[in-house]
Amino acid sequence: MICRACASSDTVRVLDLGKAPAADFFPLAEDPVSTSETTHDLAMDLCRVCGLAQLADDDTVTDEPRGVEPQALRDQAEDAIARVAAAGWLRGTTVIEFGSPHGGTWVPLLLERGFSEAVADSAAAVVLDCFGIMHEPDQRAAFARRAAATARDGVLLLQFHSLAAIVQQGQWNALRHGHFGYYSLTALTALLRDAGMHVHAAWEFDLYGGTVLIAARHDEVEPDEYVTTILSAEAAMGLQDPHVVAALQRAASAETKALDEWLDHEVAGGRRVYAYGAASRAVALFALAGVNASRLTAVADAAPAKQGRRMPGTDVPIISPESLVAAAPDTVLLTLPDLLPEVRRRYPEISDRLTLGPA
Repeated sequence: MICRACASSDTVRVLDLGKAPAADFFPLAEDPVSTSETTHDLAMDLCRVCGLAQLADDDTVTDEPRGVEPQALRDQAEDAIARVAAAGWLRGTTVIEFGSPHGGTWVPLLLERGFSEAVADSAAAVVLDCFGIMHEPDQRAAFARRAAATARDGVLLLQFHSLAAIVQQGQWNALRHGHFGYYSLTALTALLRDAGMHVHAAWEFDLYGGTVLIAARHDEVEPDEYVTTILSAEAAMGLQDPHVVAALQRAASAETKALDEWLDHEVAGGRRVYAYGAASRAVALFALAGVNASRLTAVADAAPAKQGRRMPGTDVPIISPESLVAAAPDTVLLTLPDLLPEVRRRYPEISDRLTLGPA
């Protein structure tokens, strides 16, 4: 495979999940699994030259039902902007955002601080990208566009799910169709440098098990201590080493086996198991673990666009949270740990039945 960022052919396969359903195509609940969808190769390659972990070939064309932005994501956005402002990075008066197809925007938080949206085809003082750039198949071009949108004295604020966190925590199911880049700060620094920008500052957040927000500018200066600390930690981990990143393959095998055995144990014990969160990262897990409605009755999700559909590759229907509460299940598998505080607060009736699954 040719690297999506540096065009090198020196890439190594570090995670191969075989065939999996498209993670963003949620068929109608009544559509049979055998005729309504296809499976697609799902694998991750690591470039030995620039260090970018990336989605290999992707032939999916999906129709994504719009999800509801979790409260955890909204809270983190407010925290991020407050910390960036306190550090003095919100300079100028104009803002542009490169959005994510999953929804959510930071622009209102800037408008509240007196910014206005820049006119089309002009550079802005602040350029925002929260999990947007990972959806770009041509990574080199994507970084170039964001650099061009940033005024000469402006700042690019870019947030990404940390490859270090993905590897450390075995988050193999972060890999999914339509997500083309998985970034270490080391690789991101090189990609930005190639686009004429330099990382000046960084902030870390607990969201998704570990995300990083960076501030980058066109001028080159010594980065702050947080940038240096993250880069040192990544070097110690060996994130440029394919053997290190390939630990995700072992994590995938272990987690799918554990879920399969856990569901069998729950059903054998007479417990009715439901799930909360029709998350895209649950798609490959459910498909590989052979999840079906005889073991997992339904998945609740707050997004109306997903309700009345089913989890890709399975016959498990997606229902409303209210239907989940009414069903009074014995066990509720939470597919995204970040949802735990929100679900507990909104649906106290099931708070004592929530689980993150097998340990």
